[in-house]
Formats: sequence, structure tokens, C-alpha cells
Amino acid sequence: MIRFILRRLAVMPLLLWGIVTIAFLLSHAVGDSPLVSIVGERNLNNAEIVQAATERWGLDKSLFEQYVTYVVNLLHGDLGTSFRTKSAVGSDLATRLPATLELALFALVIAVVLGTLLGVLAARNRGRAGDAAVRVLALAGSSLPVFWVGLIFLSVFYARLGVAPSPGRLSPRVIPPPEVTGMYTVDALLHGDWPLFVDAFSHLVMPAFIMSLALLGTVIRIVRAQMLEEQTADYVRTARAKGLSQGQVLNRHVLKNAVTPVITIVGVSIGMLIMGAVLIETIFSWNGIGTYAVESSRSLDFPAITGVCLLGGCIFLVSNLLTDIAYAVVDPRVRLS
Repeated sequence: MIRFILRRLAVMPLLLWGIVTIAFLLSHAVGDSPLVSIVGERNLNNAEIVQAATERWGLDKSLFEQYVTYVVNLLHGDLGTSFRTKSAVGSDLATRLPATLELALFALVIAVVLGTLLGVLAARNRGRAGDAAVRVLALAGSSLPVFWVGLIFLSVFYARLGVAPSPGRLSPRVIPPPEVTGMYTVDALLHGDWPLFVDAFSHLVMPAFIMSLALLGTVIRIVRAQMLEEQTADYVRTARAKGLSQGQVLNRHVLKNAVTPVITIVGVSIGMLIMGAVLIETIFSWNGIGTYAVESSRSLDFPAITGVCLLGGCIFLVSNLLTDIAYAVVDPRVRLS
């Protein structure tokens, strides 16, 4: 196990270097200049301002020189300065990441817990109405576009019925809690502010649920299929022969083996949820990494775009490593080589 972890950690810098290189080249391949976001449209006709900005941000250098400069700065822990916000990209990402983590982790909890319960329910009622209803829900969750579902939910529950809060992380005129983790629900609990927690949690539920739909459908299908497959195994017949009830067989033996594959799906999905939150964050005005990526792309903010890609690569690599380790720990039959 230790050898496996060390090998993976040794390869990670090379993979991240490849991610940075591809992101850097693709962001510069558009051919347009980011000067509009740097100096503003009014100053584009001012040759002195344009020249100063071009030299200040190194846009007068060749693409190779810009790449070398970026990589050298990156090795010193400098992700560059955003053209748009004029702040360090690392600082921008650190500010935005907690909001996305809060949304993605809650969506993950919803998908895993609800998906496992519904998958078990469908397997125990195979061929009945409950099984059919759960399978339809799983198919709908995996098929419907999240942006369309988000707009429908906002239109129905917020605009028409008025039972859902407005988009955003908090209600208007509500002051965020003192920052500890950057996650409003967690920080509100840490400071014992229950009204603030309720407000933040109410804003979190709808976008997190919609964000979890695709993963929810996947978890339901996997748990159901594994439960049905495990019920035909020899150890299940042995357990029944010993006099165990159907509930004891399912809960003690079948369920434990059935949810093991979910670990792999969850590990892969963590990165996908965090870096795939662009549409949900845009629809629900969630000020996280997704909206930061969209705003950076619109303004051709090369350092910010590359920084987001680097962050996404780190998240995917770490989550995959932790998934492999967790899989080996949960299932003793798995050996890492």
C-alpha cells in the first residue's frame, strides 16, 4: 500500500504539468487578445495605455516565453495574477472554492444516501410497482439536463409557488458568518447561529439536489444491480440455510458487498461535481469555482483559466488516489500492485 501511494504521488507532478501545458495552450489558441478585460474598451484607442498593459502582462512576448515564465512562477507557488480581478489567482480560487465544496459535498451526500436507499428498495421489490418507480427516477435523473431541471425548479418553486428561497447563498440583507471554513452552513453551526444556518441550508438544498440527480441515478442502478447479483451468491444461500431472516441476510451480508462499487463511482464523481458545477452555479447565482471559470473564459483571463484547470487536475488526482485506497481497505480481496 505504501509503495503504491508513493508511486502515485511521484507521478502526480508530471500529470499536473501535462494538464497545465494543455490548458495554457488551449486558452491561448483562441487568437483573441485579453486587452479589453485588462484596460477596458474606452482605453483600447489609447496607444500608451495599451502598450503599457501589453508590457506589464507580458503579452508582447512569444507564446513560448509566456509559457516558460508561467511554469517558472508556478514552481514558486505563484499561479499568476488575474487580468479581470487584478488579484492573485491562488487567492481568488481559495476564496471561491469553499462555496463549490459546500455545494458538491452536500450533493454527494444526497446522491449516496438516497441512491443507496432507493437501490435497496428497488432490489427488494423487484418486478413490483416500487421497483418500476425507482428505475424511472434513476433514468430521469441520468437523462435530464441539469440546467433545464434547475430552470424548471426555479420557475415553479421560487417564481410561482414561492416556497423556495431566491438564488444565491443567503437571503438579501443577511450577513455571512465569520469565516472559518468558508462554507456558510458549517460556519453558522460553529458560531451557534441557528437562524443563519437555516437560511444558508434552505438556499443549499435545491441546487445541491439538482446537482446530485445524475449521480443519484447512477448509484441507484449500481446498488440495485449489485443487490440482485449478490442475492444469488453461495454465501447468501448458506446464510439462509443457517436460519437468518431475509432482512438479516440483506442488511448484514448482501448490502455490504453491494455498496462496494459505489466507492469507485463516488471517488470519480467528487472531481466531476466540483469542477462540473458551472451550470448549477450560474443558474443559482452561486459564487464558486464554476462562476469564476465562466467569468474568466468570457474575458480571456488566461492565468485564471489555467489556474482553474490546475485546481481541477489536483482534485481529480487526489480523489482517484483516495478512491483506490478506500476500495482496498473496504474490500480485502483487492490488492494494490
